[in-house]
Amino acid sequence: MFRFAFFAGVFAMTPLVASAEAPPLIPRDVLFGNPDKAGPQISPDGKHIAYLAPDEKNVLQVWVRTTALPAGKANDKKVTSDEKRGIRQYFWAHDGKHLLYLQDAGGDENFHLFAAELGTGKTRDLTPFTGVRVQGVELDEKHPDTLLVGMNKRNKAAFDMHRVTISTGEEKIDTENPGLVMSWTTDKDFVIRAATAVNAKTGGYDLMVREKPGAEWKTIKQWTNEEQGQAAGFGADVNTLYVIGNDSTDTLRLTKFDLATSKEEVIAEDKEYDVSGAMIDDKKRIPLAVSFTKARTEWKVLDDSVKDDFAALAKIRRGDFSVTSKTTDDTLWIVAYVTDDGPVSYYLYHRDTKKADFLFFNNSKLENTKLAQMEPIQYKAKDGLVVHGYLTKPVGVEAKDLPTVLLVHGGPWARDSWGFSPLTQFLANRGYAVLQVNFRGSTGYGKKFLNAGNREWAGKMHQDLIDAKEWIVKQGVADPKKVAIMGGSYGGYATLVGLTFTPDEFACGVDIVGPSNIVTLLKTVPPYWAPAKALFAKRVGDLEKEEEFLKERSPLSKVNYITKPLLIGQGKNDPRVKVAESDQIVDAMRKNGKPVEYVLYPDEGHGFQRPENRLHFFAITEQFLAKHLGGRAEAVGEIKGHSGEIK
Repeated sequence: MFRFAFFAGVFAMTPLVASAEAPPLIPRDVLFGNPDKAGPQISPDGKHIAYLAPDEKNVLQVWVRTTALPAGKANDKKVTSDEKRGIRQYFWAHDGKHLLYLQDAGGDENFHLFAAELGTGKTRDLTPFTGVRVQGVELDEKHPDTLLVGMNKRNKAAFDMHRVTISTGEEKIDTENPGLVMSWTTDKDFVIRAATAVNAKTGGYDLMVREKPGAEWKTIKQWTNEEQGQAAGFGADVNTLYVIGNDSTDTLRLTKFDLATSKEEVIAEDKEYDVSGAMIDDKKRIPLAVSFTKARTEWKVLDDSVKDDFAALAKIRRGDFSVTSKTTDDTLWIVAYVTDDGPVSYYLYHRDTKKADFLFFNNSKLENTKLAQMEPIQYKAKDGLVVHGYLTKPVGVEAKDLPTVLLVHGGPWARDSWGFSPLTQFLANRGYAVLQVNFRGSTGYGKKFLNAGNREWAGKMHQDLIDAKEWIVKQGVADPKKVAIMGGSYGGYATLVGLTFTPDEFACGVDIVGPSNIVTLLKTVPPYWAPAKALFAKRVGDLEKEEEFLKERSPLSKVNYITKPLLIGQGKNDPRVKVAESDQIVDAMRKNGKPVEYVLYPDEGHGFQRPENRLHFFAITEQFLAKHLGGRAEAVGEIKGHSGEIK
């Protein structure tokens, strides 16, 4: 979904998988650079549309255009001036005069909240506190000049909610965190009356409510450490609270909890898949529709007021749609369509006519590019558990005995989904089959599947990946001697496990910000991860009681077993997986004469946000894969502005 600025260079191709029918190489700058335009949001009054786009220095900024002008005559105006990293998260204030955005420094994830004034372009830091992280911002249309902002200002391990006035910058604490609160919920009067907290003793979750500010918090519902749940929002009356949880069923479902009677009514559920999203009527304070991420995203309409709208949206174009922005009067929607073999497309939808105006693609260079499609797949693991995933085959090449990349998602409590992926398309275009699997421990498939991954890092979670490799080899798609393993974060850890615990399975590995030692990982997590300690103890292992077990599940303990080449990419400022995680395994490998390449980015954190750095790392990656798997590769060429240090 990103596009790099094009650079001059000569295309170089290795002949092992290329064919006369293979499409041209897609330049890396097209796949990994900044978007043309992305993330449009309509102003509360519907008069303006904001969006992200690069400036003359190729840094992502927030821009604004007038909605009413015909296409091609918009008076686009840049309203932010970020100097280096680019803006990724922004939204309209309800006053319609300010655009709000979050930004950190060099990937340290200590996000500040900024307000850019539409009329003057003046930008102010609303949270100018050193070493403090903004986590959670609440807005309300009845209070257009007020924000509720979560910050760990008082205690680095706990996020209190602060009330901030946009126009003056005044900030004061609104609600102090009573313990291990993970999320807060406001009622119709923009008052915090519910909170979801981690139970320090059980590792589960507690749902707490209070009658008014200053009143005692009361626990009304609890989930065990094998369950999930949280408040989803208050209804129009004081006693209605919507909840998402799986305490009495396998999958996450949406319910309505009556605070007066403690009775709970099921609103929406699926027996196999978790609720993954919801659309809410902000005025009536009722859920209008919910989504379930199955092989693809499926919506279930809950209220007749949007039934015709969803039917109309489903006909506009191929892809999975979502409503990403609405006007205050709910007459205009911004709708995004995601597909697996093309760019994201955005539309302005008019509810009165049920018609949609095309706005733009996020990456117009991909519109007529030959891209691969994702095929939903499933297989049985060794113990009979059904595992789902996606297979992407290269275009123009017979899907037989191909070099293959097993691309492992991060989290690990997350999942891969259908849709456009720059990295997947990059690998497929270079001639690789790409297999992505939602191994046990992934989310979306119910709590039994999630809990099947408990204490299985480098155990059954990894066995699922080995079974995936065996499955694709049996399909005749993959050459068993040319399968690489690759991923970021947990996917990077899985890569290291693949080369250490099962050294004969993979031809090579690419690890991006992956932990090498679970013990040092857990000892150095940011202080605001304190509420997650009990979760890690349950799902990974107890650091205080089981250090030896965690060491045994750490790739660093098995460096001597590595026989295949490894490439590592790391951000120096990563607050989650510290740079030491990569440093220590690289040092150990080199002391033992093991093959490793290491690239460090001093201005990045948990992943690579700057397009110059993405371009640099994936240039190295495709040369590495071409060398060890035999795929096609674009010449590295000159990459200006990157900070990569080859160690």
